[in-house]
Parts: sequence; structure tokens; C-alpha cells
Amino acid sequence: MKIVTFNVNGLRQRVSQFGSLLKLLNSFDADIICFQETKLRRQELTADLAMADGYESFFSCTRTSEKGRTGYSGVATFCRVNSAFSSAEPTLPVAAEEGFTGLVNNSKNGKDDTTVISQGLEEFDKDELLKIDGEGRCIITDHGHFVLFNIYGPRADSADSERIQFKAMFFKILQKRWESLLHHGRRIFVVGDLNIAPTALDRCDPGPDFEKNEFRRWFRSMLMESGGPFFDVFRAKHPDRRDAYTCWPSNTGAEQFNYGTRIDHILCAGPCLHENHNPQGHSFITCHVKECDILTEYKRWQPGNTIRWKGGWGVKLEGSDHAPVYTSLAETPDILPHSTPSLSSRYLPMIHGFQQTLVSVLMKRQAATQVQSYRIESSFSDEKVTINTCSESMKRSFDISSTPCSATSDLCPMIEDSDGVILRRDDSTDKTASRSMIMSQIEHINSMPTEKTKKKARKSQLSQLSLTSFFQKGPKLGNDVANGEADMSNSNDQSSNTNSQVEKSPGHYELNSSAGSQDRDEVNDGPKEKEKNSIALMEWQRIQQLMQNTIPLCKGHKEPCVSRIVKKPGPTFGHRFYVCARAEGPASNPEANCGFFRWASSKSRNK
Repeated sequence: MKIVTFNVNGLRQRVSQFGSLLKLLNSFDADIICFQETKLRRQELTADLAMADGYESFFSCTRTSEKGRTGYSGVATFCRVNSAFSSAEPTLPVAAEEGFTGLVNNSKNGKDDTTVISQGLEEFDKDELLKIDGEGRCIITDHGHFVLFNIYGPRADSADSERIQFKAMFFKILQKRWESLLHHGRRIFVVGDLNIAPTALDRCDPGPDFEKNEFRRWFRSMLMESGGPFFDVFRAKHPDRRDAYTCWPSNTGAEQFNYGTRIDHILCAGPCLHENHNPQGHSFITCHVKECDILTEYKRWQPGNTIRWKGGWGVKLEGSDHAPVYTSLAETPDILPHSTPSLSSRYLPMIHGFQQTLVSVLMKRQAATQVQSYRIESSFSDEKVTINTCSESMKRSFDISSTPCSATSDLCPMIEDSDGVILRRDDSTDKTASRSMIMSQIEHINSMPTEKTKKKARKSQLSQLSLTSFFQKGPKLGNDVANGEADMSNSNDQSSNTNSQVEKSPGHYELNSSAGSQDRDEVNDGPKEKEKNSIALMEWQRIQQLMQNTIPLCKGHKEPCVSRIVKKPGPTFGHRFYVCARAEGPASNPEANCGFFRWASSKSRNK
């Protein structure tokens, strides 16, 4: 069994990058795939993001309405299975839970029947638990042999006391849930982006206060070497590996020099699966974990783009800023037959309900087609043909009389379509020919675009107009002259002298002269337009040169800096500054960012 954890930095973007969800999942060749930071709200879950052939999926989305947190975070677990029903595969969960407090609604029908606080969390306030689970940071799947926690840990800046408190409470409650499961003899796997680098070995250029961080101390207290229950699976397999990072700041190009941190983890706790053995020397990691590593070669960006950082802060890097981490397990036997839990995406109203709605739409469309199809009811006694359509504007009744149309034109039925074509009954034809002619004409009417379609077409045509088209002379005047000539020639067929007078009238020559001058103006506009474009280009180049002269050079490489704007709230919010344009890297590397910094204005410098 292969388990992969990956912070996708937006599931929709990764699916679009790979072409489909199925291609994204198959690229890992794994049995259980855990995504973090999906950035999807519950109402945004659609089949193309949640359903893939051969996989069962389980989502947890943010539920908070707090400003800046909507559509943020989110986790998803995809399990590769042969069957979602009556399956003995351990990859198919026997149970699933959104969040880890037990208070999030996990029922299939949307009824609040699972709002029972999870065992071991009774000491916490209910509102406090709901707040912790409100950001969609955990999905739990029970695979029989072990319970899998897919976690996206909160991030907290050192100056944000509110988020620090939230993060501390998050891991405190999570630890209580782990302890409760371990107390009942369950094995636990914890995978995901925990936003914690446990030791200095897991961070590039750690500062002097690195080890003093409270969350690092908590993380290390949970590990086996500190008396805790968990193994850090990667460090258990690679205890001395350096420069093994899973995350790099994308806005600084730090990946170019591998200037990152290891914050994506796989932890495991609990006994091995062997029965009737001496516990000495046996553990889950020694008996069942074959390997664990970072997929640094995994193509997280568009295939073919090998260089991700080209210099400059304005460059937007494709793909995630994290690397996937995987582990392979051995000797995981089948479990009792079971079916997919009700939390599966296949049962979500926005997925299951959408498919039902699609069926109803198709049924409505079929019914509408039947209504629109004409119905001809013929009565040979009075020879009346009635044609019904769904549109009131298309309802007509036709009297097919034996009286010749030439004798009684007022009584002769007529059909006029949108093109002004008049259909009259010819008494030389029989009733069958008349009905077939009417039927073919109705088919022509039904096939013609509606007024709404014509309006959309006209709107589309108008939207194609360019700005310069409003300043060009239109051909209306020339068309009017031509139309006038045709009308006058047709209306004066009785006298050829009149035609000649019209052709030789002074007004005619004046109009032709105007049309000719219009053509000359259009010819002359070409050089003028080129001259204007050339002037504009020269002016823009002058402005760019002026801006280039004001941009400082970094001291380390004597290269033009790039400007950035402070986005963090504070006294310098919105102010511009200059920094070295090169990618961030170790201070010992002369090719990396030299650390140059300068405010763009003296006002910012004073602050």
C-alpha cells in the first residue's frame, strides 16, 4: 500500500494543470492520496473535482465566514479501490469523519445526527470545538488496520497572537483525540502539511531562536525519541539526510537553490500487525513501513518548464510550492467486506443531487421537444388543418377550401414565415400535397433562429467592434446612393430620359465625389496611424528609460533591483521598496539573493 500526502495549493488549479482529476491522481500511482489546501468551499464541489473513476473521495471544506478565511484551507482524501461496495480492500475506509471533534455534520442525508463530542474531548467547550473544526483542516478515514488523519495545520506569524492561540488549541485538541484512540489500541497515521519544521535539520539557515518555538517543542514531544508515541517516518528512514525540504517560498524563487523547510510529514504510532509475537523489537514502522521519501522529482509545474524562476518578483510560478511525500507499507492484509462510508463524495448533495438534476433537465428537454413538435389534426368533412406549436406566435390555422383562390382570394388561407414568404393553396394539388407542403414549411419555421437568438447574435457582433471603428467613415452614404439609383431606375422605367437625367444630376456627381474622397481619406489614414504609433512607442520607451534610471542596483551583484509593496498591515502598509532580483538562497551562496533592501521613498524610510 502506497500513501501520498501533497499540499496542492488549490485543487482546481492542479486539476486544470493535469487536464483532469483522474490524470492528477494517476500521476502518483498511489493507493491513498491526501491533499491539503484544496481551497474549495462546500458549494464549489463538483463532479470534475471530486469524482474520478476507480477512486472514492472524502472532503472537508472551510465552514467559517471569517473575513479572509472563506474558500481557504480544505483537505481531501482519495482512495483507489476496485469496488465501493462489499469490498475487502483496506484502502476503502470502513468509516470516515470530517474534522476531529465529532461535531461536524457527517451524515449522508444532511440530518444533524452525529453531533456527539468525540471521546476524550469532553473537557472542551462545544463552541471552541466548532471553531477549531470550522476551517476544514482535517479528514479522518478508518482503514481497519489503522486510522488515517489527513491534516492541514494552521499557520501563525510570530506577531499574530490570535492565530498563535488558535494553532495551539488546534494541536492540543488533536493530541487529545490521538491519545484516546491509542488508549483503545488503535494504530494511527498522521499525514499532511503541519506547518511545523521540527528540528534545525529541517530548515535552511535556522535562526538563533529556532529551537525555542513552542510548536517545535510540542512536535518533538510527540516523537518516540522524546518519549512520545509517534515515529517521524521520514527521519526514521533517513536520520541524517540534510537539505531534505518539502516547501519553498514561491514568491522568492527559493526552490532554485533548495532554500526551504520540511513541514510536510508522515507520522505513525501503534503496534505492528503481527499476532503472537514478542513485542520486543516489533513496531509498525519496523515491520510494515518499507520506505518513505520526498518526491522532489515530481513535476509540480507544467511539463517542459524546467526553470521555474526567471528572476523578478512579478514572476508567478506554476504548480504547488510543496513537494509530495510518500510511504510504502508491506503486509497489509484484507479486512472484512464493507462499503464506502456515507461521507463519500458520491453521496454529497452537490454531487449526487447535481446528477439527479441533470437527468431531470434531459427529461424536461425531451418533453419540450415533444411539445414543440407539430400536431396535425385533419378533418376531411370541413378539410381544416390545425397546427400546434409550443410558441403562441407560431400557432396558425389553415382552411383548405375547394373554392379556387383566384375566385375568392379573401377566403384563401395564407401562411407567412419570418422571411415574408406567402404560401397559398393551389387548387391543382390534392389534399396530401397541401399537407406535405405545410409540414415542410413548419419545419422551416421551427428550424429558424428565435428572436432571442438573433438578439444574442447582434450583441455578439456589436461586442466585436473596435474603438477605431467608431472613428472610421462608414459605407452607409455610398450604399444609399446605390440604393437610390436602383430605386429611381425601377420607378422610372416608362421614360429613359428620366434615367439619364438622374445619372447626370449634379447631386449624383457630388455624392460620387464624396465617396471617392472617403476612399482617399482611408488610404491617407495609413501613414498617419503609423506615425502616431511610432510616436507613442518612442514616448513609452522614454518613460521606461526614465524608470530604469531611478531603479537602484543591488550591492551584491550590481544588477537592477525589483520593487515590491508592503501588504502586511502596519505603519508601512502600501509603501514600495526595492530588493535584489535574484532567487532566495543560502547566505554562503554568492549566486543567490544578496539581501539588498531600500525603501522607494524617504517617507517610508523614516517610518
